[in-house]
Amino acid sequence: MTVTRFAPSPTGHLHLGHAYSALFAAARGDRFLLRIEDIDITRCRPEFEAAIYQDLAWLGLEWEMPVRRQSEHLDDYRHALGGLESRGVLYPCFCTRRQIKDEIARSPSAPHGPDGPLYPGTCRRLDDATRARRMADSEDYALRLDAARAAALTGPLTFVERGDTVAVDPGLLGDVVLARKEIPTSYHLAVVVDDALQGVTLVTRGQDLLPATHVHRLLQALLGLPAPAYHHHGFVLGPDGKRLAKRDGAQSLRALRDAGRTPAEVRAMAVVA
Repeated sequence: MTVTRFAPSPTGHLHLGHAYSALFAAARGDRFLLRIEDIDITRCRPEFEAAIYQDLAWLGLEWEMPVRRQSEHLDDYRHALGGLESRGVLYPCFCTRRQIKDEIARSPSAPHGPDGPLYPGTCRRLDDATRARRMADSEDYALRLDAARAAALTGPLTFVERGDTVAVDPGLLGDVVLARKEIPTSYHLAVVVDDALQGVTLVTRGQDLLPATHVHRLLQALLGLPAPAYHHHGFVLGPDGKRLAKRDGAQSLRALRDAGRTPAEVRAMAVVA
């Protein structure tokens, strides 16, 4: 039995790209789940969450209940963090974004990933006494994954993408943030824990998240979690040829509905290039 999921963040109204992702996942699962990724408390709003349910139901989609809301399961992520800490693959990072940017500018050999420069590992080099003192002084910090140390523990890994076996590159995204002082998770950790707890067997999502799968497979191995198969799909493009995005004001499903479009018409519009 194939279990799929659609996991939007309630930070704005859904657009055609979201419709495609949801329909894509639902069509490939014997069981279809909905998850609300609402750990960003500064941007997530209840009215957007309510609109997600309304828009998906209007499209004719049905999902299993109850819906998993990440904000209600922080203890699950704390438990996973504890497991990673016990394996020695986490370290506190006290760098601000400005400090990271300046450090990268000073280092022409700074590591790069698919989307540009990676975190240069500044705080990875701190000794335990310095880390403990700075944390005791109540400095803000993030918990980063020591990718090299994690890879040494897991050994070579692979994941399945569209039926093909892909070798994991543990350092592709560098030492990613897994939690912050004020919240015990980030996207990378939460999605791995959620997929395992919900029994997801096929993760379908946009191709922009394919690089993140290398991190997710590493976390699955460290935490002893099952590895789902993956299918990263293309994007619905706007009139300008660019992928639709909330931040760019992509026309929402709600606006299309208000303009008189039917669910069938919107389904027909939700196609990748």
